[in-house]
Order: sequence, then structure tokens, then C-alpha cells
Amino acid sequence: MATGGGSLLPLGPAKRRSLLAVLLLHPNAPVTMGRLTEALWDEEPPRHCRTMVQGHVSRLRAVLAEHGAQAHGVALVTEGQAYALRLPEALVDAHRFRDLLQASRGHQDPADAVCGLRAALSLWRGPALDGTLPGPLLETAAHTLDELRLTAVEELAAAHGRLGQHATAAAVLRAEAALQPLREPLAAALILALGKAGRTSDALDWYHRTRRLLADQLAVDPGSVLTDAYAALLSADAQASPPVRGAAPGRHQSAQPVPSGSEGTEETSPSCPPPPHTAVPRLLPGRPRGFRGRSRELAAIDRAATGDHGPVIMLTGGAGVGKTALAVRWGHQRSADYPDGCLFADLHGHSTLPERETGAVLRDFLLALGEPADRIPVSPEARGGRYRELTATRRMLVVLDNARDVHRIRPLMPGGAHCVTLVTGRGRLGELVASDAARLVPVGPLTAEDSTVLLSEVLGSGPVDAEPAAAARIVRLCEGLPLALRVAAARVATRPHQGLAAFAGELSDEDSRLDLLTIGDTGVAAALGLTVCHLPEPARYVFHRLGRHTGAVLDTRTAAALADCPPSQASMALDQLAAARLITETSPRAYVLHDLVRLYARTLAPYPSLRHTGTVAGTPAAPRRRTHTRVLLRPANSRGASPYGPRCSCGGPRRGRTGGVTRTAPTGGPCASDARSAYEAPVGTPTPLEGG
Repeated sequence: MATGGGSLLPLGPAKRRSLLAVLLLHPNAPVTMGRLTEALWDEEPPRHCRTMVQGHVSRLRAVLAEHGAQAHGVALVTEGQAYALRLPEALVDAHRFRDLLQASRGHQDPADAVCGLRAALSLWRGPALDGTLPGPLLETAAHTLDELRLTAVEELAAAHGRLGQHATAAAVLRAEAALQPLREPLAAALILALGKAGRTSDALDWYHRTRRLLADQLAVDPGSVLTDAYAALLSADAQASPPVRGAAPGRHQSAQPVPSGSEGTEETSPSCPPPPHTAVPRLLPGRPRGFRGRSRELAAIDRAATGDHGPVIMLTGGAGVGKTALAVRWGHQRSADYPDGCLFADLHGHSTLPERETGAVLRDFLLALGEPADRIPVSPEARGGRYRELTATRRMLVVLDNARDVHRIRPLMPGGAHCVTLVTGRGRLGELVASDAARLVPVGPLTAEDSTVLLSEVLGSGPVDAEPAAAARIVRLCEGLPLALRVAAARVATRPHQGLAAFAGELSDEDSRLDLLTIGDTGVAAALGLTVCHLPEPARYVFHRLGRHTGAVLDTRTAAALADCPPSQASMALDQLAAARLITETSPRAYVLHDLVRLYARTLAPYPSLRHTGTVAGTPAAPRRRTHTRVLLRPANSRGASPYGPRCSCGGPRRGRTGGVTRTAPTGGPCASDARSAYEAPVGTPTPLEGG
């Protein structure tokens, strides 16, 4: 409550403010003593509650009299066993807000509606009934007022939209959507406003952000209001998309992409008539910044994409090597070869987020292809059938990023012979080669020259040109890994007075190298941890023991000696580590362990010997005599290991008082599939690597 000059009245404690709030919510109406005690005491009121209410009323009357309330027609009166606040209702902001909101709805001119709604919203100074006691009565009233305010915001944005002021509408909505991220009507209105303002990319980002929040926090899919807005956005974008240059009316381009480095000519294909659709999805992320090199890999993808019957291409490589950037770069480079658009999905195979459900990805794909939300089948199998039907006559690119499981890939492969599926993943996924004739394109570290260029792109050419020897040393220590190079460049950029030489000196220290190649939740250790968490437990044990290896080449006998296990077990574990791209097989049974991977393996706390368990790669161990929870590779000095990344069970950097890093390698099973049980298996589940 404020004076006519805008000064706030000294109302006193929260109970007194709450009493006044109840009276203001019912102006000029008697409020019983029972109603007031219900609002002021959520539980059983004290024995002298009536006396306490009378004391608060007395003090409120004194404050009102002291500030001349009677001159404005304001009086707090007693009516039998109740109290009433007599005043002109126009003095109550909540009442004025409702009146202005109702009046704005009667305006035919949207400009008048904008003025009225802005006047109504200007009455708000913060959350409704702020500073009052929590309780059902006041919280319900506050929620009702807040809902009215959000409705007014949505109506204001709609009025701006009718005036063609879509950018203003988006700005109005965005501020509220950031505060109410799970309010689907608000997000839907923002998505449509951004689309109409020509910011389709931002609109798509907001949709996917909201969808992820709904899945993570509420475990639900988007409702119809949000999916309808998404479908409308994609449909509007398709109608605004210009026709593909060189494509004849009613015909597609040749199914053969133009080889890299050649111009070629476009052909028409009368045997492939255009499908009856309008939506042309463009879900590929923006072009990767600082992308350099990879000419050999790009050419290999070009060759693989020229196959018939829906080619499947698999980009495989270790953590942080740049597979996603390569796939996105090639997709943009060849976008004209796919006039029916591009679908993109991050499957979160190695991620701090749970793996994407196949049904949810298919729903997104069907919406992007123009399928009305109310016609999307319920079961994943039926969605997959409809998806293959819609893609049967199209020529599209489908990018399935960060894949780990073949069974999640196959349902997402399009049905058209002129579609190309591009998959990225860390494993070899040999099943995809066997069943779908997938072409493997290995993605390795960058060359020294390309690494230096990438460092210059991120950091700027000035520092690199000024200290070329130091730059070359950083490139060597980062081992051509794009992720490591980008983090290193970010480190140097945030400490511009240090210089490359000083940073290279720090980076040469093996004890702190992984620390320096980590910023926030991004870094080499985090990426490696997301791979390690999916290894079988015996392979994780062998991986940890390999951290002690300092030789140039690793063979089976050396690994067996380091791991204290039979050569047959070491051989199987090495195969699994090579399949996960943690080690590189250079010749039959000869492997190389890169320094960054070796350093990460070394930081893991010790396992018991495999000889104590007699297990490898799923071979059952002898029954244990006691039950336990599965918690593996705890930090050596910690009592309870916690995940290094947000909501992730994958183990990673934990900074101690000395500045060093202790890392955990998590148990088997899906990474971060359930944040509350990230480290635990059901009680009674035997752990193959537990010491007896």
C-alpha cells in the first residue's frame, strides 16, 4: 500500500501485511474473523489469535490515520464479528488491472488494445501479494492474479502481432517465457512470433529447448498447443523457402550428389515424381565456426553418398575429434543436393542427457515433415511406418548425431532410395555395416597444419603469428584434438597477458594438463568420461591400468601384464577399447594409447585385479556372499563419488584443495539415464570387478 505520492506505508510484519492483503482482496466487503485467522495461521491458530488480529487491526488503523487515508475515502471498520476495508475500488491496483484488461478486449483497433494492455501491465511492481505469509488462501489469490498478468502479456503480444510488429511481440513474450519455461502456451506464442519476425532458427531452438525441459523435469512430451505451433512454424518456413536453383518444375534434381571439388551439371529425374507435400524441413544446425581441413573425409562422404538405395554413412571417431562438425559442414555444403530438406537429431548416445527415445525423435521428424500433430500415431512402430511412408519419394538428408545403439538408428532411417542417412558415433557399430551396408568414414585427429589454423581461428591470428613455436607446442600437446584445441584457445583468450609460451609451459605438466583442457562442463576429461561410462566393467579396469603404460606401442602381453590378467581377457578388453576409440589399432594386435587418454586413465582410482573376479565382457562372476550397491572407481580420497558433469554418471574432474583432479569412471548402463540412480544398480546385483 502506498500514499498518493507513491511512498510505501510502514505496514510492519508479514502477518499485518497479510491481513491487509485479505481485506484488499475483498474491498468494501466484510471479512470474518475466521477467514482472517485461516489466512494468518496455516495450521492450528494460537489460543489468543483473536486478540492478535485485533492488535494488527488497531495498528493498521493508526498507520492509515497517520497518512491521511480518510481524505481518500479509506477506512478500516468493524462490522459485527468481521472487518471491512471501505475505499473506492479504483484505488486498488488489482481492481484497476482487471478493468483495463477487460476494456482492452473490447477494442477493435489493435493499437488501442496495445495502449490499454500496456497501461494494465504498468500497474505491476512485482509478484502478486509479495511479502505476505505463505498459505492456501493467499497463494491461490496470488496465483490467480499472476495468471491474469500472463494472459495480459499474451494478449499484448497478439495485439502487436495484428499490427505486424512481430519482433516487438517476440520481445514481450521472451522475457516472460524465460521466467515461465514450462508454460506451453507462452512458448508456443513466442515460437510463432519469432517465426513471423523472420527468426526461424531462434524459434526452432526455443521449441527444442522447451521440449527438453518438459522431458527432463516433467517426463512428458509437448502438448498439442506447442506441437501445433512447431508444425505451423515449419509449414510457414517451407512456404517461404525459395525453389532450388536448377530444378525443373515438377521434377527433382539428380539423385547423384556432385562430387567434392567439381561443378558438374544438374539433371532431372522423371522416374522420381515430387511427393504431395509442402513442408521442407531445415533442421541442420548452423555452420560450424572455425572449421578447417577434413578434405579427405569430405571427399569420402561424397563418394559414399553416391550409392543407390538410400546410402548410410557412418562417421566414427574418438571423443572430441569433431564428428558432428564434419557432418554439419558436409550437410550445408551439399544442401542443394537434397531439395526436400534435412532432418537432424542428437540421439545423446554419449551425453550428460538421457538418450533420446525413438518415439520422441520420430514425432519431431513427422512434425517437421508436415504431419499434423493430431494425426501422429501413438506407438513408435506406427510412427516409424508413417515416417518411412512420408520419406519414400523424397530426396532428403537425415543426420543422426551422437548415436550409440544400432537399435535406435534403424527406425530413424528414411524409406526413400534417394535419401542419405549420415550417422555419427564413437563406436564402430559393425551391425550397421552388416545389415545396412553402411560405409564407414573414420575421423581422426587434425594434422598439425590444420590444428594451427583452428587455433588461429578461435584465438586470432595475432598471438599465433607472434609465438609460432609456442603455438606448435600447444598443438602437439593437444594431439590434434579439436575439442582440446578449442578449450586451450579459450584458456589463452581469457588470460591475454600470459601469452602462448607461458600457457604451453603449464600444459606440458602432465599433472595439470587435463585441468587446463577443461572449462566448466566442457573438456577432454568430460568427453572421455562419457565414453568410459559405457564400457563393460572389465574393459574399464584394463583401461585404468593402461594409464601406467609409457611405451610407444601396446600389445596384448603388455596389457595383460599391466592389468594382471590372462592374455585372453586382455585381448578382449583391448578390442572393446579400440571399438570405443580409446586406443588405436595400428597393426594386428598392436595399439597406440594417446597421451591425453593415458592421462585420463591414470587419474582413475584403482580397481581390484581381474584375477580376483575371473570375469570379462559379461562372463558371470562367482556369486557374492553379500549384497551391495554398484559404485565403481570412486575417487581415491572421497567418501561418496559424485558425477563430474551436470546430471551425468560418467565420472570426470573433481577439483580438490591442491588443484589436482580426481576422476571417477561410472558403472555400466545408460549414461545419466536416471540422475537419481546414476551410480547405483539394484541391491543384490553382483559386480564383476568387486574384490572378494
